[in-house]
Amino acid sequence: MSNRPSVPAPGRRTVLRGSLLASAAVTVPVAVTAAPAFALSGRPSASWGVQVGDVTASSALVWVRSDRPARMVVETSATESFRRARTWHGPLIGARTDFTGTTPLYGLPAGEQVHYRVTLADPHDPRRTGKPVYGTFRTAPARRRDGVRFLWSGDIAGQGWGINPDIGGYRVYDEMRRLDPDFFLCSGDNIYADGVLEPSVTLPDGRVWRNITTVEKSKVAETLDEYRGNFRYNLLDDNLRAFNAQVPSVIQWDDHEVRNNWYPGQILDDVRYTEKNVDLLAARSMRAFREYFPVPTLQASPAERRMHRVVRHGPLLDLFVLDMRSFRNANSPGRQPDDTIGILGAEQLSWLKRELSRSRAVWKVIAADMPLGLVVPDGATDFEAVAQGDPGAPLGRELQIAELLRHIKHRGITGTVWLTADVHYTSAQHYAPERAAFKDFAPFWEFVSGPLAAGSFPANALDGTFGPDRVFVRAPDRENVSPMEQPQFFGEVDIDGESGELTVRLRAQGGTVLFGKVLQPGRTGQ
Repeated sequence: MSNRPSVPAPGRRTVLRGSLLASAAVTVPVAVTAAPAFALSGRPSASWGVQVGDVTASSALVWVRSDRPARMVVETSATESFRRARTWHGPLIGARTDFTGTTPLYGLPAGEQVHYRVTLADPHDPRRTGKPVYGTFRTAPARRRDGVRFLWSGDIAGQGWGINPDIGGYRVYDEMRRLDPDFFLCSGDNIYADGVLEPSVTLPDGRVWRNITTVEKSKVAETLDEYRGNFRYNLLDDNLRAFNAQVPSVIQWDDHEVRNNWYPGQILDDVRYTEKNVDLLAARSMRAFREYFPVPTLQASPAERRMHRVVRHGPLLDLFVLDMRSFRNANSPGRQPDDTIGILGAEQLSWLKRELSRSRAVWKVIAADMPLGLVVPDGATDFEAVAQGDPGAPLGRELQIAELLRHIKHRGITGTVWLTADVHYTSAQHYAPERAAFKDFAPFWEFVSGPLAAGSFPANALDGTFGPDRVFVRAPDRENVSPMEQPQFFGEVDIDGESGELTVRLRAQGGTVLFGKVLQPGRTGQ
């Protein structure tokens, strides 16, 4: 098993320009006010950086945030000199979207490096423009032999561990950027809207963890502005902004974008919340999510907006991004003998079966925001994920997964791999019918990675319904171990263009590859 270089070859990713990216460790005050500055003079500023989302062979979506009303203008070019640049006139952005905006790019060349710069112009005087902010990304290949490589993880600023200036902030993002992936999959918990950040926390060994704090992170998020402030918080980190400018992302959500273990229709009994209706909180969070991440399916008309989608990344890869949060039924003991809602909802399950059957990609990576066979409790009697601790025949939410796995086997769908985060450790599970209570499926792998910047936790128990075997695990032996005590985790997927082999590497911050697995193309199970 060979690793690609951790430092990109010359020309693969070029040095980014602009004062925003000049340093990965700019000193930041411990308390920050993040509201836009309504200056009467000066020019619009894009100091929150740029992002690109859901890149395909011909399209991408560019994001920016201004400090005041402005017109968004994007230029793209094949070279850093921006000779023969193409101009894309974006929206007028203002307070309605918290001064964020996105511009779709179409008709891009496949398999090519695209350089872009975003300029913000005064809406009343287009000649008055701010300093451009630069970024780059690579479009998906049109040819199989080009290969694909991406990273995944999740769980950012959780359990009281935010941006710590004493350790250089979110340094794991700098490490991931240097690996130079084609894109990054964030498997949920992009924020912890229910996680308050204290200015300092004393660790068990006596060291002190310091957090950069903001007003919005001083309480649980309930209002739209508080959710917006939670999404802004991570962009205070220089490493993350530099990463966003170089590595496009595919983003999904899970529970902490709203509140721990939430489900539709829930009424809270948490004394920290004055607003008890989770559906209202979720709607506010989704609006802020749509404003702060470039997700094309969330930019559609309200009736068509959805998180679940397929991101097609050339002949080798289709990425199926699930939404295991918005359509689920209530958390429960999970022993129902009939469950048509489950964790995906009937409509999303039908969509997933249909799209998997239509896919002609060599690999169908299923990006799940929760694991399948790991038991994730919610209180003393209920369960939060799919598994519910009963190793027998499928019950509750397991019934949907059994239906999906049966469909994959009977349709002869090859190359399915499951990726997730959520549980704050890293592991590899192999599922096989000979070990399972439910046997009508083909073997498959599930890989878990995370957190990126949150507390680490001990490994969860396994549920035997689908026959998981924990081939590898790295987890602490106590709860909520800080990032100063435990390396953070992320995963890497490398699909070779010549052989079609898919290699998964589970990585720990610091450059260590903890585990690797090579999978062969064209098989219904392995």
